[in-house]
Amino acid sequence: MVRIAFVGAGSVVFTRDLLADMLRMPELAGAHIALHDIDQERLDTAEATAHRVAAQVGAKPEVRAHLERRAALAGADFVVNMVQVGGIDATRVDFAVPERFGLHQTIADTIGIGGIFRHLRTSVLLDALATDMLDVCPDAHLLNYTNPMAMNVQYLAARAPSLKVVGLCHSVYWTVVGLCRIVDVPFDETTFTSAGVNHQAWLLRWEHAGRSLYPELDARIAADPELRRRVRVDMYRRLGYYPTETSEHSSEYVPWYLHHDAEIERLRLPVGAYVGISEDNLAEYVVTREILAAGGDLELPDATEYAPQVIHSVVTGQPRTIAGNVANIGLITNLPDGVCVEVPCVIDGAGVRPVHVGDLPPQCAALNRAFLGPVDLAVRAALDGDPRLVRQAAMMDPNTAASLPVEEIWRLCDALVEAHGELLPEPLRVPLSV
Repeated sequence: MVRIAFVGAGSVVFTRDLLADMLRMPELAGAHIALHDIDQERLDTAEATAHRVAAQVGAKPEVRAHLERRAALAGADFVVNMVQVGGIDATRVDFAVPERFGLHQTIADTIGIGGIFRHLRTSVLLDALATDMLDVCPDAHLLNYTNPMAMNVQYLAARAPSLKVVGLCHSVYWTVVGLCRIVDVPFDETTFTSAGVNHQAWLLRWEHAGRSLYPELDARIAADPELRRRVRVDMYRRLGYYPTETSEHSSEYVPWYLHHDAEIERLRLPVGAYVGISEDNLAEYVVTREILAAGGDLELPDATEYAPQVIHSVVTGQPRTIAGNVANIGLITNLPDGVCVEVPCVIDGAGVRPVHVGDLPPQCAALNRAFLGPVDLAVRAALDGDPRLVRQAAMMDPNTAASLPVEEIWRLCDALVEAHGELLPEPLRVPLSV
């Protein structure tokens, strides 16, 4: 029986969607599902959700809930990590403190000051998770959903290189689905290739019946002024390749948009959007609890997430190709080795095999290297326990550097260190001045 451990199962809505996709697959319908969370109420809700989902799709998994992480991990074949360290309260801090300094953010989970501090909090969990997995399930596949993806996967690759880690994100899939709707071509009839870094990969090839769809996209953009009011359309028109994450996300990874009020207006950027998204998720969790308490059925959308597909392909040998986040070992040749890159990955009974891409278009690689500067420094800060590297990571972040003078960046880091306190690695809980 395949054993799948969910770490952070209290992310109940996400747990529901993943389980619905998994348990609809006949080969996984009888899996052992081990749920772990440190919050008893959320763990109880996750367990009830798992039983309800199984009943609705006609599956009979073995479901067990564990407050103790090692018990959930013991003997696992697959570990799905979706922990958000600090929850919504930490997210509010990541927005409120920088806003006091005049720094605008939209999502704050990737790079930028919010992404840096989210990674520092998460590194404490990743360190413990890696230790446990090396002890009780060293051969398991670790499927990471937790952001900041690029930082977390690079950290794990350095901290525990023997673990089989792949980061999963739905941005490439939904980008192509959305573009196909714009040009009125069925997604299932297209082929595409993307590569780069998570949340800033590039649609290198996108075809239908052997012809590129980019000319059709160009025509639709030229005919629709509202399409031109999107950050990633603006980036595409200037760089020549479409970026694979939403405009809200993409605006944070470059120095061009968020510190100009006119650009925020022109491109309809929702400053602070992720706080509202997080509050909506919390409200949906409450609704889920109420439905379960009343004995009702849950809404089970087709989430089309990658984790069920990866597990199914490894278990059955059915080949699939997905966009996966892995350490760059010569995969993208004009990005640094050792960093996390997002490339096509072939999945089958042999596991996850990243595909060699070679060089990205030079302008795309240049922007990715700017993205990777704060990623690499934040990871090194967590690995080395060096508080100067935290400030240096913030200095290298494109949006932060474009928005604040350097002394303010250091003061902002001190304020976030104070606000997050014990959630951070102990060596990094200190103010720092020059």
